[in-house]
Amino acid sequence: MPVVVTLPAEIDFMNAAEVCDQICAAFRPGIAVVVADLTATTFCDTAGIRHLLLADERARAGQVELRFVVPAIGSVQRVLGLTGVDRVLAVYRTLDTAIAGRHPSDPEDTQEITTREPPA
Repeated sequence: MPVVVTLPAEIDFMNAAEVCDQICAAFRPGIAVVVADLTATTFCDTAGIRHLLLADERARAGQVELRFVVPAIGSVQRVLGLTGVDRVLAVYRTLDTAIAGRHPSDPEDTQEITTREPPA
């Protein structure tokens, strides 16, 4: 079962490093999958994006699969799309699909919007 980390309503230069640390704290021995839940996040600036990318880099280095839950509608999805970060991170629309790890090719689930392959 993946570890779920619920992120704050706003991620900006004031708390971005703390958010990254919060995500990375879940990368413990025996943990294969971590889900960063941005469902309640309504704002994420460039510092926040940078630290989400840093957390993803650290996850890969530790051989942990990091999945991000970002609703399809909202400012966070918009900024990830505009910057192209949604093509780098494993982004899912719902917490359920992120926990299940369903891929866009799965005929049972058309909700996911991830484009990055999970680590082997």
